[in-house]
Amino acid sequence: MSGEEKGTTAARMNAEELTAIDVHVHVHASVRRGKAEVEERLKDMAAYFKTESMASTVHEVAAYYRERKMAAVVFGVDNIRDPNNDHQPSNEEIAELAAEHPDVLIPFASVDPARGRAGVEWARRLITEYGVRGFKFHPNAQEFYPNDRAAYPLYEVIAEHGCVALFHTGHTGVGAGTRGGGGIRLKYSNPMYLDDVAVDFPDMPIIMAHPSFPWQEEALSVALHKPQVYIDLSGWSPKYFSPLLVQYANTLLKRKVLFGSDYPVITPDRWLADFEKIDIRPDVRPLILKENAARLFGLTGEG
Repeated sequence: MSGEEKGTTAARMNAEELTAIDVHVHVHASVRRGKAEVEERLKDMAAYFKTESMASTVHEVAAYYRERKMAAVVFGVDNIRDPNNDHQPSNEEIAELAAEHPDVLIPFASVDPARGRAGVEWARRLITEYGVRGFKFHPNAQEFYPNDRAAYPLYEVIAEHGCVALFHTGHTGVGAGTRGGGGIRLKYSNPMYLDDVAVDFPDMPIIMAHPSFPWQEEALSVALHKPQVYIDLSGWSPKYFSPLLVQYANTLLKRKVLFGSDYPVITPDRWLADFEKIDIRPDVRPLILKENAARLFGLTGEG
């Protein structure tokens, strides 16, 4: 898919017809493989989140969100250390299938910074040939500090093409409760490392994914200080949001906070039901649920 076609795809999504834009949706199942193996790998995560794991294909995600009149940012996670990495849907598959559902899906990709120069060229192809709109990074799983200069050539390509960089921050359900945390080290996900990235790439939109426990104040500070940095609220039920996060979402960061569910481990239905019960101002709710993301992805008439 060319860059020109990418613009056409984005234009076909009518934000006015959407009730919400979920900026954090995982695609675990490939249309080319069965789901049993994927479900087995996700069972520990499902237990941690006390939910049923649903390994969905891109087509199934599109149908699920279309039924709810929502849009979704979809992606996988590339991790060259994971022996199951090649068993998940490829970036190319996600982008190609998302292009068949331009009314509800926004494709992101994921490239492990450890891939080096090859990863940089892959990212460029994914943007120019497949029309991806952003990239998902998981510093815990990919074992890198976001401000490691080795990752900067990858960011340069993302910034050059006006794409979004989305980083997992804070605690993670990956490996939680398993022996040794499944080898996952939490230290990589302190959001303060993204402050360096925001300084060095001032025009690259950055989304800090999740309420960043135990570094919530750091995340709020970075988002408040750097104009291109956003926070998505995925991965946590809103009933567990800290009072400080709610305070800033209602006030100084009301145009920087985004709805995200972390589907499938948390469904948008569950997230939105809990969101209704917390003290978010009526005028702020539509900003968080749709308008901030619509502006970020150029789905409004605003520049």
